[in-house]
Amino acid sequence: MALRCGIVGLPNVGKSTLFNALSQAGAESANYPFCTIEPNVGMVAVPDERLDRLAQINSSAKVVPTTIEFVDIAGLVAGASKGEGLGNQFLGHIREVDAIVHVVRCFDNDNVVHVSGSVDPARDIEVIETELLLKDLEAVEKRIDRTAKAAKGGDKKVKDELAFYERLLVYLSDGNPVRGIDANDVEQPWLDSLFLLSAKPVVYAANVGEDEVNSGNAHVEKVREIAKNEGAGVVLVSADLEAQIAELDEDEKELFLEEMGLSASGLDRLIRAAYELLGLITFFTAGPKESRAWTLVEGLKAPKAAGQIHTDFERGFIRAETIKFDDYVSHNGEAGARDAGVMRSEGKEYVVADGDVILFRFNV
Repeated sequence: MALRCGIVGLPNVGKSTLFNALSQAGAESANYPFCTIEPNVGMVAVPDERLDRLAQINSSAKVVPTTIEFVDIAGLVAGASKGEGLGNQFLGHIREVDAIVHVVRCFDNDNVVHVSGSVDPARDIEVIETELLLKDLEAVEKRIDRTAKAAKGGDKKVKDELAFYERLLVYLSDGNPVRGIDANDVEQPWLDSLFLLSAKPVVYAANVGEDEVNSGNAHVEKVREIAKNEGAGVVLVSADLEAQIAELDEDEKELFLEEMGLSASGLDRLIRAAYELLGLITFFTAGPKESRAWTLVEGLKAPKAAGQIHTDFERGFIRAETIKFDDYVSHNGEAGARDAGVMRSEGKEYVVADGDVILFRFNV
């Protein structure tokens, strides 16, 4: 699944530094606005200790984690919705992602220029949110004009659709992002067809100083308050610190995190938060040749999971021989789980759970 998270924020908040640490892709990072013009893209492995355990049990020759694509989108500025700072181009890049990682500057440093001249997370968040809302208002107004013409024919369904767009326009005009609106089963396809920017789920990455990754600061508390009201998440990261961690090998990284009093790096926590934000789960296939993690939208059934591996698996699906991860580990693999009677044969209606280790049976 090509799932994409866009890293957004004002210029000079640490987006590209964070992206470089995430992907080690070497995106240009400098102390001036609009350093990033074209979006940089990096594929990032989702950290999951369960995969390493499965590989260990099976002595797997190959280990393949599941991934998320991160896109480093150039810094937005006030007026972006009207084209300021190449705004239309940047907003177009946001339209193409599944979720937004909003990097907010929460550190004080006179040597790093702030585009607005001071550090104020609430103001900075409002600038980005306002530009997304203004672009969405423009899109909804255009849809209303088109639908109003079609509604003159008297079709009730079209009139209902128009009424929904008019309600949506009021909701947006009141400063509400679309991701908070209630849409029923009939209205949801109308909403989805608009591809609105403020419909994207958001997690805030509060970029703090190196000595504040555990404690946070007053700036972070402002971000947490905003996120709480929106039902969004907040992850504390220090982009500069993460850049240092990215240069270490695994043993050095573990020791460094221990010295810092951290159980996981900020990037690992951010990746997991983005993964959960998208409503994703992980299932596994495991054996001597390969242990692999696969991404699936939560709530999907076994044939769809099979289709993640190969479309032929979904078309010819017979059953899914499934073992819960804890059972797989406690019985030291597939053979032990089968002997213990904890390997289940599931059919087409089985809803895959996070952590399932699955062997698919299918007809070619």
